[in-house]
Amino acid sequence: MNINKIFLAGSMASLMLITAGCSTLSGIFGPKSSSDSSGSGKKSAKTEAVLPRDREQIGSGEDLKTYTAEDIKKGVVKGDWAIETVNGKKVVGEKAPYLRFSPAEKMAYGNNGCNYLHGPYKYDSAEKTLSFGDMASTMMLCSIPGITDTEINQALAKVTTYDWKALDNEYYLYFYDAEGTEVMSLMHQNFDFLNGTWLVKNIDDTPINDPEMKMVIDVDEGKVHGNTGCNLYNGALEIDMEEANSISFSSIGVTRMACPDPNHETELLVALEEASTAKPISKDEVVLFDAQGKQVLRLVRTTDE
Repeated sequence: MNINKIFLAGSMASLMLITAGCSTLSGIFGPKSSSDSSGSGKKSAKTEAVLPRDREQIGSGEDLKTYTAEDIKKGVVKGDWAIETVNGKKVVGEKAPYLRFSPAEKMAYGNNGCNYLHGPYKYDSAEKTLSFGDMASTMMLCSIPGITDTEINQALAKVTTYDWKALDNEYYLYFYDAEGTEVMSLMHQNFDFLNGTWLVKNIDDTPINDPEMKMVIDVDEGKVHGNTGCNLYNGALEIDMEEANSISFSSIGVTRMACPDPNHETELLVALEEASTAKPISKDEVVLFDAQGKQVLRLVRTTDE
């Protein structure tokens, strides 16, 4: 869900104040909690918690979508981050917890596993200091045990320093309290490896020997275009920055030239629709998998447009 939609939603939750650790939480716009058929406003009971998968994509500004290796070296704190652990425990909640940092606003937004929250933050990359101001939160009832919204709120209130590292195509933030104890870890990803022009070398397990079948991917613009070997196509590339390696292609438009047999146009378009994750095999080779982890496309970098 786009964070702007949260703030613009017509039916907003009542604003309530809560206290989290050392911070006083006051007034946040957020979605209403789910109501039962009796209209009591209580959330329906759930029987099991969900692990942090399928996090809502909340990055809206172009400056927040890309987090580069240069940013991580400088210790920049911006963009969308999945909350992975709190006090050493894997997070579990009704929603997958996340934080979004907007340096231009000096604000952090997100969800603590149940409730939406936002508030100011400030950091100094040279000193590796980080702190959160008064964090506002909604007050929906939370029925799932595990890492609760209270634990996450309390952890944020304790943060005084941070550190960061890059690991393959994922970036990590670590938050520490005044005693130097890690209170939270967060994950972000870098999809720059997808940028460029690619030859399609395999669809599923079928080798493709067609120099015209290509993909051109622009991660920053969120676009893809290319040639099916017969027709031109273009569409959107969507990235879930909070689920490991997650991508999807949508709104694919194709020209309608008649294609000679044999051709693999249909198979390519189906593979694009099924693609769910992307992983680099090397700097010049990428494999796309479906939701079940089966290879649907193997791409090799080319300099030919």
